[in-house]
Amino acid sequence: MPIQLDRRSFLAGTAGLIALHPFSVQAATNQVHLRLMETTDLHVHVFPYDYYADKPRDTVGLARTASIVKDIRAEATNSLLLDNGDFLQGNPMGDYIAYEKGLKEGDTHPVIAAMNTVGFDASTLGNHEFNYGLEFLGKALAGAQFPVVCANIAKETGATPRDDKTLLKPYVIMERTVTDGAGNQHMIKVGLIGFVPPQVMNWDRRHLEGNVQARDILECARAYVPEMKEKGADIIIALSHSGIGEANETEGMENASVPLAAVEGIDAIMTGHSHLVFPSSKYADFAGVDADTGTIHGKPATMGGYWGSHMGLIDLMLERDGNGWRVVGHASEARPISKRNEDRSTTALVESAAPVLAAAQADHDATLAYVRRAVGKTDAPLHSYFALVADDPSVQIVSIAQTWYIQQMLKGTEHEGLPILSAAAPFKAGGRGGPEYYTDVPKGSVAIKNVADLYLYPNTVRAVRVTGQQVKGWLERSAGAFNQIEAGKDDQLLLNEDFRSYNFDVIDGVTYEIDLSQPSMFGPKGELVNADANRIVNLMFNGAPLDMDAEFIIATNNYRASGGGKFPGALGDTIVFEGPDTNRDVIVRYIVEKGTISPRADANWRFAPLPGTSVLFDTGPKAAAYADSVPGVSIAPAGDGPDGFARFKISL
Repeated sequence: MPIQLDRRSFLAGTAGLIALHPFSVQAATNQVHLRLMETTDLHVHVFPYDYYADKPRDTVGLARTASIVKDIRAEATNSLLLDNGDFLQGNPMGDYIAYEKGLKEGDTHPVIAAMNTVGFDASTLGNHEFNYGLEFLGKALAGAQFPVVCANIAKETGATPRDDKTLLKPYVIMERTVTDGAGNQHMIKVGLIGFVPPQVMNWDRRHLEGNVQARDILECARAYVPEMKEKGADIIIALSHSGIGEANETEGMENASVPLAAVEGIDAIMTGHSHLVFPSSKYADFAGVDADTGTIHGKPATMGGYWGSHMGLIDLMLERDGNGWRVVGHASEARPISKRNEDRSTTALVESAAPVLAAAQADHDATLAYVRRAVGKTDAPLHSYFALVADDPSVQIVSIAQTWYIQQMLKGTEHEGLPILSAAAPFKAGGRGGPEYYTDVPKGSVAIKNVADLYLYPNTVRAVRVTGQQVKGWLERSAGAFNQIEAGKDDQLLLNEDFRSYNFDVIDGVTYEIDLSQPSMFGPKGELVNADANRIVNLMFNGAPLDMDAEFIIATNNYRASGGGKFPGALGDTIVFEGPDTNRDVIVRYIVEKGTISPRADANWRFAPLPGTSVLFDTGPKAAAYADSVPGVSIAPAGDGPDGFARFKISL
């Protein structure tokens, strides 16, 4: 009977008090305890620092995660340290290197320098590795002192995945000397194979189209895993930069880790992409997943949070079986670097590793200077605390800048003269980022760090040409952010926790109401669930009902225009303009030209009235200072929300 250790039965030692994992204690002759450590979705967070807020942050940073590596290694007789992708982009340091400093031949990217210092054994690519283009990616990876693998991105495709000319090695088989329970040394061959969501071909089309192609994750796994076995891999670990999603396999899945775990020959699976933690109760009801034991289809799995917040751990008890090895026991956990206290504060559980900080110190200092540059002024505060419940100044300024830019870009084209709308969403709106994860720019000078705070991603501007019907469908998709509300009932939870804030597009240039008493037309991932639903009401353009057959231009970004989020009218086939400029750069240029901006929401959307009805929503505690100034909405404090959030009440 295989050994399976419940993750709750073992409390790991802390600094100064190291306890051997039970597998290391129990291992006998020809039995080996191998610990697999995972970071994922680092997004250039080397320092425990929030560049947007320009202050330290105890909940993030590879330097913090690295400081527990020594102790975690000490708990196990044998170990490997792996990264699961999305390390190259995601905060201002990444943008500073890509857009300001650049990478010359022979330069080492600061996050790569930090990873080299920590001593990673291998990594895979995440989707954000492609954000700055293939040339930049190649220069960055050249500095890595560890292999980086990816099986499903090919420069040239063949008849089968095994015939492809892949961008990177699809897998690596590492030979490692391990020590068994009796102190004897053995050679073991560990196979590591990496995967990235094939949706990168849409999300970064401008960099990838014509240069590489993406294959289905499961197709590649079924092709390469047998080959890895043929080449002598004793155990195979999947580095899946793909979330834990549906159990049923579909072609081109973005979150394919559940069916991937079922592929014969894979012994353990590292997951990521979702910025969540596994094992955790979040996955309690997922088919094929056991959130208590940390398994997917019976195989050990982990997801180590994001930005260095956790170290994902998989412990394997391996037993020599003839000339090979087999897994006879396993355990999984995700170990945090901080904890949240009852008073909403956070406490760091570890200190930063000084050598890791030193590896990126010069670029950290340069990034601070980069983000502190003033580019203009604002005569009103910019914040996103209420961006999901009312028209919002932080979203409004993005929309205004996009419209300003597209008006210039379409002059002299066949599209000049069409009405221009603008779609923008709040990126920092709490959620997975926590109660401090909001835009909050005070009145006064606006620096580059503030613009990065308004617009997190290095997206580039796009324009699509759509019909009025598609405008309505786009807004129906956004309206999936909300739960269906029963009229006449008090204190119902408003926000659908499975809906991501970056998919809540507000379209400027039209006015509309959202009828919360109606079901949503779309599910959180853009799937059509109620074709006849009608949440968007009183949709008007220039004071008249929107003509469903009329044509409009919508200013947006490359992610959305290319199909990101599955919005009607934005599936990659309506693009009429592809800008060379990032949305951030456009915002900076707009502020520079205007000198002083007046970012006041114009209340172009609201919830349709539902007499005798109230809803509750959670936002950051600092929202209280702005609650009285939200246009068109009556908002009142309603106590504490979970996990450090504050709760507010809206009477509809």
